[in-house]
Amino acid sequence: MIAVEKALEQYGAPVYVRHEIVHNKYVVQTLQKKGAIFVEKTEEVPPGNIVMFSAHGVAPTVHEEAARGRLATIDATCPLVTKVHKEAIRYAKEDFDILLIGHEGHEEVIGTSGEAPDHIQLVDGPADVAKVEVRDESKVVWLSQTTLSVDETMETVDALKEKFPLLVSPPSDDICYATQNRQVAVKQMGKDSDLVIVVGSKNSSNSIRLVEVAKDAGAKAAHLVDFATEIDEAWLEGVTTVGLTSGASVPEVLVEEVLAWLAERGYADVELVKTAEESITFSLPKELRRDLRAEAAELVADQ
Repeated sequence: MIAVEKALEQYGAPVYVRHEIVHNKYVVQTLQKKGAIFVEKTEEVPPGNIVMFSAHGVAPTVHEEAARGRLATIDATCPLVTKVHKEAIRYAKEDFDILLIGHEGHEEVIGTSGEAPDHIQLVDGPADVAKVEVRDESKVVWLSQTTLSVDETMETVDALKEKFPLLVSPPSDDICYATQNRQVAVKQMGKDSDLVIVVGSKNSSNSIRLVEVAKDAGAKAAHLVDFATEIDEAWLEGVTTVGLTSGASVPEVLVEEVLAWLAERGYADVELVKTAEESITFSLPKELRRDLRAEAAELVADQ
């Protein structure tokens, strides 16, 4: 969200964004009001304009499309997704079969698969493992979509290892730290909650996973909402304890609104469940940093 806002400040509206910058309705609507235009295909952007690639990443062919369309590009791919792309490229060069654990059709999966289409095959959960075929069982590696449930991913990995004992794991954990931290917290509070409310959008993979994790942890009910106004008061019937969490890209203001909504209905005592300290910050896209530095240098020169 910050990257799009900074781009609008730097270049003025419109700034085109390929796919939703993050999967959150509030963020997208807020940016649209400020002059961002979200498109599904690069060809929808008029020549000579700026297009920003979303946090989910894109395939190399998309960069080629932008070049053909004479578009200035800003790559806002999440660094964790970029890391998975680089791993895909490296293992493809070493001629590995790459088993990408993820959900078919998700933008991140499409982007990662595009880095090495001849080497990557999608594994959409444990049920998919039976149909996986590889050329050489000694040269197989798994990678994953960064927004999956950790448990869901490892269940698929275990099934793959049973079929391919020499399966190689990536050099480090690729699940998004923000996604992972939230899942750990939901496991902890889900077992003590009658109801868990997850603030997030229905097209957000990590938000959907939180609902599933809450139910698996023992919550009697769990629901996904974009806004406090979407909560059904009937959900509170017989409920003593409500757990509240949010997807990785959800603005804090939306969580605060749900807390206020609950407080008005007698759920005013709040206990924070903290399982990790999130201190990681990501810098702005390199193209944006370059232009901001150039502008700052010009201002200094003028003075």
